[in-house]
Amino acid sequence: MDKIKKNTVVSMLIKLEDEEGNIIDESEELMYIHGGYNQIFKKLEDELEGKKAGDTFHVTLTPTEAFGEYDETLVLKELLDDLPDDIYVGAELDGEEEDVIYVVESIEKKHAVLNANHELAGIPLVASGKILEIEQLSDEAAEELLKAEHGVVT
Repeated sequence: MDKIKKNTVVSMLIKLEDEEGNIIDESEELMYIHGGYNQIFKKLEDELEGKKAGDTFHVTLTPTEAFGEYDETLVLKELLDDLPDDIYVGAELDGEEEDVIYVVESIEKKHAVLNANHELAGIPLVASGKILEIEQLSDEAAEELLKAEHGVVT
């Protein structure tokens, strides 16, 4: 029976909970390519290595292993005059740094509070679920899938 290894397409059910057991996310089905492609948390991927269809998993993730530690330097108080006129709580604004997106947390009379932390930053998580199917790909097929996923045209 096939086991999960590099370039295996893994289909699984997964549930993310906080330490108190509150469900944060429960997927219908999640698929990823195994092999260090940063499609899922590294500790979870390490736990899935060698498992087969039908196996279950249960992994505790520290904030660093999940969505990162909460970083106060990613919370800004900006003058409304320096922001677009049409902002609203929940709006996303690009930061000056590449790949940094701020979410408007609150709007006051003259200021808005912007936060670029992931909403689950600083929270330990428990990931559990069941492997539904696995399919081993050739290196070439995995490369093609990864290129297609990232919109790379060759």
